[in-house]
Amino acid sequence: MERRLRRLLAVVATIQALLALLFVLQVPWATAIWPFPGTGEMSNIFIASIFLAASAAVWWCLLVSSDRALAGIALDYIVIMAPLSLLAFGAALDDGDLHAATFGALCLVALVFGIWMLRWALGRPWRSSLAAPTPVLAAFAVFVVALIIVGTLLILGTPGILPWAITPQLSVLFGCMFLGAAAYFAYGLVDRRWENAGGQLAGFLAYDIVLIVPFVIRVVTGTPSYYGSAAEPLRANLLLYTAVVAVSGALAVYYLFVNKPTRIRRGSPGAAATKAGGDGHDPTELVAVDP
Repeated sequence: MERRLRRLLAVVATIQALLALLFVLQVPWATAIWPFPGTGEMSNIFIASIFLAASAAVWWCLLVSSDRALAGIALDYIVIMAPLSLLAFGAALDDGDLHAATFGALCLVALVFGIWMLRWALGRPWRSSLAAPTPVLAAFAVFVVALIIVGTLLILGTPGILPWAITPQLSVLFGCMFLGAAAYFAYGLVDRRWENAGGQLAGFLAYDIVLIVPFVIRVVTGTPSYYGSAAEPLRANLLLYTAVVAVSGALAVYYLFVNKPTRIRRGSPGAAATKAGGDGHDPTELVAVDP
């Protein structure tokens, strides 16, 4: 990876991680960056999870020195930033909101950068022939279907999809974020290398870490759903989301930190497979990994 690009990505990923922390802590001047009204505590935490997921995926690419794995991240940026910039500019035109216009301009810059990074990354070689484990690919297939369904329902304005109250505008925005994640995981199914899948799992683990605590607290304490009525029972979707976050987090922890062929090692996303390639295997042929 070119040194200047590596430094730029490290700065961007660090800023994303700091924003995630500030949004979790509900720091007013930080949450004020988000220009869309009706964004409450849980929506801020959800936005924090998206920031931290993006940061973790980029740091994975930097850690294993993989240029090609950035393609999936760039695809995620494009799917999210294109509608986000349009919605921000639309809000600016409707209300004359300079804040929304500035936010839309930042999203447009991120969109252009994502398009450039996608083209650049696709021209870079893979470093490892290690294949993603079968359980990871199976999980990705489930994630893609679930994210497309949930994202589409949110964009259509279907109520009660998330276990907290959101405005119709936020429903569209969050739906686009789910579709961006779906595109990222779908890319992992198209090119089934661990070098690619590792960043996706790292991002999902970061997403899970942010959301698991508030979800579990509400499940354990029997807190009613986030829709504002004390008489309303705990919604089934809170239990479902908590289960998905817990299971996906456990999967990510195992393959990133426990499973020997895939656990994180600086500079090498698959040393065993690289060695195998050096012993006579075609380096472009995927080498299976014992799950």
